[in-house]
Amino acid sequence: MGDTVDDDSLYTIKEGDYVVLKRGDVFKAVQIQTKKKVVFEKQWFFLDNAVGQLYSTTFELASGGILQPRKPKDPECSTDTKGAGTDNRNIQDDGKSQKLTRDDIETLKEQGLKGQEIIQQLIDNSSTFKDKTEYAQDKYIKKKKKKYENIVTILKPSCRILAMMYHGREPGKICHLRYDTLAQMLTLANIHANSKVLVFETCAGLVLGSVMERMGGFGSVIQMYPGGGPVRAGVESFGFPAHFHDMLHEFPICHLNALIAGTLDTTAKDLSADLKESDMAAEVKTEAEVKTEAEQKGSPEEQSMETNSGAHESLVPKKEDEEEKRREAKAQEKKVKQEEKRKKLAAAASLLEGRDADGLVIASRFNPCPVLMALLKFLSPSRPFVVYSQYKECLIECYTKLKEQGGTVNLKLTDYWLRHYQVLPNRTHPVLLMSGGGGYLLSGTTVAAERSKPAASRRDEEPAAKRQKVTETEG
Repeated sequence: MGDTVDDDSLYTIKEGDYVVLKRGDVFKAVQIQTKKKVVFEKQWFFLDNAVGQLYSTTFELASGGILQPRKPKDPECSTDTKGAGTDNRNIQDDGKSQKLTRDDIETLKEQGLKGQEIIQQLIDNSSTFKDKTEYAQDKYIKKKKKKYENIVTILKPSCRILAMMYHGREPGKICHLRYDTLAQMLTLANIHANSKVLVFETCAGLVLGSVMERMGGFGSVIQMYPGGGPVRAGVESFGFPAHFHDMLHEFPICHLNALIAGTLDTTAKDLSADLKESDMAAEVKTEAEVKTEAEQKGSPEEQSMETNSGAHESLVPKKEDEEEKRREAKAQEKKVKQEEKRKKLAAAASLLEGRDADGLVIASRFNPCPVLMALLKFLSPSRPFVVYSQYKECLIECYTKLKEQGGTVNLKLTDYWLRHYQVLPNRTHPVLLMSGGGGYLLSGTTVAAERSKPAASRRDEEPAAKRQKVTETEG
């Protein structure tokens, strides 16, 4: 029974969970917090009533921003179409067919009519609806439902849903990575549990979160990041449990050459930070000295004013003591953060020193060629790697360099094509609008490079040539 309860809790919305709101083809990632107003598609509401409900539940928006679970549809209460015409040739789109005005529709909303009832009123007051074909009527009803039905579906985050959300709202943040291309990356890199994977990405943490989701919390992921720190906004949207983050390590790409050369010292502190702290302390000291000298060299008038305001002077040392305590607390907090950063660096470096990673995934807006050449040294033989780029030119450069250098086989440079289809009775056809491109992927497998031997040693290993037997003939 305990297992069933745990399984049920996985599909139940709880306070603090990260969820994805869906309305039509629009998605938004939010966190469940009580009494917090959420704005989605020009409407605001509260998510308090969603707690305890199952994922993929559809809610209706009531007055006051309250969510109510949507009741199952009654087939008898469906929209009454009152017959259909044969064609649309005599219908003119002049804007005069609808008798209800915008003010009338707002009045219906104020009276408490829901979306289905408003749509029925629009159908009844349309002079051309009955003359439209059955397909045109379905299209009209679908369009009005999208506009007047205030419904929201709450979904559990996954790599597919989040990839669709980012690609639809902010594709530039994920380098225009499409969800089908992301699926191919996870497949080509052979991401699975209990493996060690290197990830270098600048896609807001989407690729990193997808790798962690596929591994299920088992194994280790080493994130190679540029700049001052890793970006993990997309990882937070997945809402992973705490033990998932234990498998995640980080290593700055700027220290990669030192690690390869064996000169990386993980025990030393950050000298630049120490220098900055000493400079700040010196500046504070000089400012204090200037203040004391000014006080000592004050004029008699100032001294007389000071004697008159003795109570005010007694407050100044207290303020200075508080400021010193704040500085000390900040300095202590900074030291703790530096120590944590140093420990993380040492842990990631120890994982990389074995050079036995099981996979490599690169998806970056930078030129991937130098990063790929450096990180391939940390892969074991017969391990897959995959590189994504929005442009094929930089991947062609990687392809040619890998061919010249050797050590890799099964190199493939591919692009992917995706098109949606509308599947309806008697009107199944490709959707007119489609994605122009999903980027390019370079994939391959590492092999153990055979070291070239000198010519002298090769001659020694070669077997001696056999002598040809000569038969003696009598003269």
